Amino acid sequence: MSYLNTIEYTIRPEESFSVIHNCAGCGRKEHFINTKRFRVNANGNRLDVWLIYQCEKCKHTLNLPIYERVDRRKIPVDDYALFLKNDELLAVQYGMDSAFFKKNRMEVDWESVTFTIQENKVQESTLPERNFSAEDVIIVHNPHGVRIRDEKIVGNILNLSRSMVKRLIERQQILIHQEGLDLKIVIQ
Repeated sequence: MSYLNTIEYTIRPEESFSVIHNCAGCGRKEHFINTKRFRVNANGNRLDVWLIYQCEKCKHTLNLPIYERVDRRKIPVDDYALFLKNDELLAVQYGMDSAFFKKNRMEVDWESVTFTIQENKVQESTLPERNFSAEDVIIVHNPHGVRIRDEKIVGNILNLSRSMVKRLIERQQILIHQEGLDLKIVIQ
């Protein structure tokens, strides 16, 4: 089987992930959102750095540890300066890192994640409206680990309904292979 064309896409979240966590202020599970601010605390020679999340309803805060009891020299100098400046871009970067939430055992609200699937354009001559043909292969990169059903990704790229995508998968006209966080889609 030779592939005529390989097209690459990337899934990009549009904003930081929100988490579902018990809120001490509300007394129940609530949605917490990224404040895009850090808290840095020194304890002797050790530092703690947290990303601050806030309950949408009562504004109670939740500190998600980035570094705990770490020697300051082990934190990259550039990152440390950005933590102290409350750099929004770095806060959003942490807020879109599924491994960060997994490490902190946080429940991400995957249903509320908004995202775009963008083609990785290698050449300027790539047409905006893409026509797919037999034996094309599509690679979808998911660097942030956004949880999306395979049929939804394929439907979004091919501009098809999920039910149509399911039928094409059943007929093996579309093959889907998970490769780590990436998805490989082969059109037969």
